[in-house]
Amino acid sequence: MQADIRAAEAALERVFGFTSFRPGQRDILEAVLAGENVLAVMPTGAGKSLCYQLPALVRRGLTIVVSPLIALMRDQVQQLRRVGIAAAALNSSNSGEDNALVERGLRDGRYRLVYVAPERLVRPDAVALLRDSGANVLAIDEAHCVSQWGHDFRPEYLGLAQAARAIGDLQFVAVTATADAPTRADIVRRLFSAEPRIFVSSFDRPNLHLAMRRKSDAARQIEAVVKSHKGQSGIVYAASRNGVEKLARSLSASGVPALAYHAGLEAEIRSANQDEFLRNDGVVIVATVAFGMGVDKPNVRFVCHADLPQSVEAYYQEIGRAGRDGLPADTLTLFSDADILLRERQIAQGDAPEERKRLERRKLQALIALCETPRCRRQTLLAAFGEASQPCGNCDICEGRWPFFNGAVAAQKVMSAIHRTSGRFFSGHLANLLVGRATEAIKRHGHDLLPTFGVGKELKPSEWRSIFHQLHAENLIAQDQDDRDRWVFTEAGRAVLKGDAPLTLRGEITLPSGRKADRRDSLRHIESVQAGDPTLEGSAFEPRAAGPALTAAEHSRLAALKGKRLELARAQKIAPYMIFHDSVLIAMAQRRPQTGEAMRSIPGVGPGKLERYGSVFLAVLAAHDKER
Repeated sequence: MQADIRAAEAALERVFGFTSFRPGQRDILEAVLAGENVLAVMPTGAGKSLCYQLPALVRRGLTIVVSPLIALMRDQVQQLRRVGIAAAALNSSNSGEDNALVERGLRDGRYRLVYVAPERLVRPDAVALLRDSGANVLAIDEAHCVSQWGHDFRPEYLGLAQAARAIGDLQFVAVTATADAPTRADIVRRLFSAEPRIFVSSFDRPNLHLAMRRKSDAARQIEAVVKSHKGQSGIVYAASRNGVEKLARSLSASGVPALAYHAGLEAEIRSANQDEFLRNDGVVIVATVAFGMGVDKPNVRFVCHADLPQSVEAYYQEIGRAGRDGLPADTLTLFSDADILLRERQIAQGDAPEERKRLERRKLQALIALCETPRCRRQTLLAAFGEASQPCGNCDICEGRWPFFNGAVAAQKVMSAIHRTSGRFFSGHLANLLVGRATEAIKRHGHDLLPTFGVGKELKPSEWRSIFHQLHAENLIAQDQDDRDRWVFTEAGRAVLKGDAPLTLRGEITLPSGRKADRRDSLRHIESVQAGDPTLEGSAFEPRAAGPALTAAEHSRLAALKGKRLELARAQKIAPYMIFHDSVLIAMAQRRPQTGEAMRSIPGVGPGKLERYGSVFLAVLAAHDKER
């Protein structure tokens, strides 16, 4: 079963047109090729699929790939077949005749990879078929779906380990983009009979620009982002079906080709809208989180959240659908106190056991900390996955889009309120205490009699809630490890409380493009901002160019290449990126290859694609330069 990494390297170039592995791939492939069971956590766009596709090409046997989405199976099988790999899919979208053909091909040993939905794999007939077909590897895509601690639990994944044992002695290769330490431990427990080799790559996606903003007029804020990316593909997430419909209608009315996607639509409409998005550039899909897992469109240039995501893991997974081609992409997340209160109610009123509710509350606190953080968003995001990093320079905080102020006194007031309430209350209650709002809960606990009652009337409750979450994001306050419902001060927090350490906090209004915040801003300045200083109105969002700077001639050349790609894709009824990614066309526009050998040197142009499309695109380049 073992195969040499050099064979995989040769197949990478021969089949896929790449001359070297991406970071992290070599170590994973060596373990897989050695026959070890593997759990690989790699960011979206890092090449997880190759970690089981390449081994399937260079050694004997059949690799079963479990995927949660039929659309993803279909796209991956199409792409593999187009580069000459024998692959097939067994799922409910196939006709009976199609599935019968695949089953015959499996018995005849015709395939290297077969994609199977989890609910089909557990069926006795599928188990018998795959056992008789010489299956020796089970690759599990989106492996976090097996964990009830993950953000996208799928009950049908729970039967995979038992089905695999019934098929035979299978090697397990589980891959996912989002799994924190508890989720990884749960994946191992549910899938593997013994501890696998675990690989955790950096979670960083440096090409994604991160921005967050308080919600004012969500439709207008989202429209501004979408229109700044005219002609480019993007995803807009909304929390409810009604919200999806309203945003899709609003964007369509403003001239944007926007389509809705949610579980309430008929299956045919959902499928048609997804296909339209995948196969055409410039389409915006407005969706609930029912859309997106496994969506393999590489040139999504922006992802917006019109409402607060479910968790940091869900946020990371959803923004990860942008910029999978490695080119710059934008993200913007809108949030509000109403979003936070709704999520708190959903957790409190849910049917989950108390242990699960505590976990959900911790995850919510981590997400709010990311929204409210006064430091680099990427640092805060990566820290949530246990990864340390430096300020990124590619987020709204690093770019100075927010006003800052000396927050030591405000922090001391919040920490005093925490101390006097024994650390048992969260931001909303503490904000009411500080502004002197005698709610029923405040009076019931006697907190209207505390010295801290009303000491923070200079700020609004929303500002005190923001400061509380910033203290959490800065690790000045934390949830007690032994009692997660209790807030405690860290060593750094005690230093601020005693006045031994300075503290800079973030205000609430974003600055317009081109204007930088002065970190010496005072509370008085923040109050003027909150009162509506018109000079500070604007957006935290400033679109970036997708890819390297091109000359006018290169832009013209790229447009001609994209035009031909779209023409070919429509004729073949496939997505344009299945022919060549944007990054490949950009390289063609810059290098202007004149021979097949020169085109073959461009990463992403393998022998199969060169044979099928090389002469067509060489002719486009030659005709374009001749006309000019």
